[in-house]
Amino acid sequence: MRVYSNVIPYMEYRRRTVLRAGAAGVATAVAGCLGRGENDGEASVVGEELALATTTSTYDTGLLDEINAAFQERFGTPVAPNAQGTGQAIESARNGNADVILVHARSQEDEFMRDGYGVNRRGLMFNDFVVVGPSDDPAGVSDADQATAAFDTVANAEATFVSRGDDSGTHSKEEAIWAEAGAEPGDEWYQELGQGMGDTLNHASEAGAYTLADRGTFLSMRDNVDLEIHLQGPIEGGPELLANPYGIMAVNPEVHSNVNYQLAMAYIGFFTSPEGQELIEGYTSEGEQLFYPEALSEDPQFQQYVPEGWQSESSDE
Repeated sequence: MRVYSNVIPYMEYRRRTVLRAGAAGVATAVAGCLGRGENDGEASVVGEELALATTTSTYDTGLLDEINAAFQERFGTPVAPNAQGTGQAIESARNGNADVILVHARSQEDEFMRDGYGVNRRGLMFNDFVVVGPSDDPAGVSDADQATAAFDTVANAEATFVSRGDDSGTHSKEEAIWAEAGAEPGDEWYQELGQGMGDTLNHASEAGAYTLADRGTFLSMRDNVDLEIHLQGPIEGGPELLANPYGIMAVNPEVHSNVNYQLAMAYIGFFTSPEGQELIEGYTSEGEQLFYPEALSEDPQFQQYVPEGWQSESSDE
């Protein structure tokens, strides 16, 4: 378990030249991850390396360490994660420098899919956002019951607020809350860092400031920062505006022929399988669950996301 954040410096992933397993072989491996026994004829993709563009929250919490180790043990192939803000992760995938992306900003995900860069999106898991700040709560945020009211309270008090400012899913959510609150943050009390979640929490702790954080990263770091939750998200009965769903999708091989689509789908298949979902559910920090599996739910959405207008004219005949 990581206890502080060292965000991987932004850089484009440079994929290694490797021998690729055939599609049939990886399909067998995917079938294996969905329920076959350990040695029941599973294909191997040893020698491959999966390029994953993802968010700092999945990396900082340590969840990816556990998922990727289990994936490598099953398939014999390592995962190379590049942890960035969601905007940077999506841009990296648009440039063909990732095989699969795992992010948490649905509007940006939908645009990525509509533009044809992604295929086979799956709802993977969720947690929520929380508003955190110094224990003495100088702005009185704990009296608010809505995210917009909490932000208004900070703005009216001109209490120091630290923003990630990095086009991440968390930053996008923060901007949406400010917009809904009808407030424009600025002046000296509002600080944009351009950093990941862990670094933002560390800075807020040192500055005695408020910030918006995903629950998973905050819980994994809470023993190392002097911050408390002052407004809970929907997991603890707070406003739905603070919901934080994660999606996973493969990069479209029709756009970038260099991506490893079969291996990407093996990873998606593993992450959304009973084994992958159980790993998500069982991943905790000091007994508290950090993420909640969504691919296997009481009301599952099995239909993949398909952009509007995908159907060709010939298919209507």
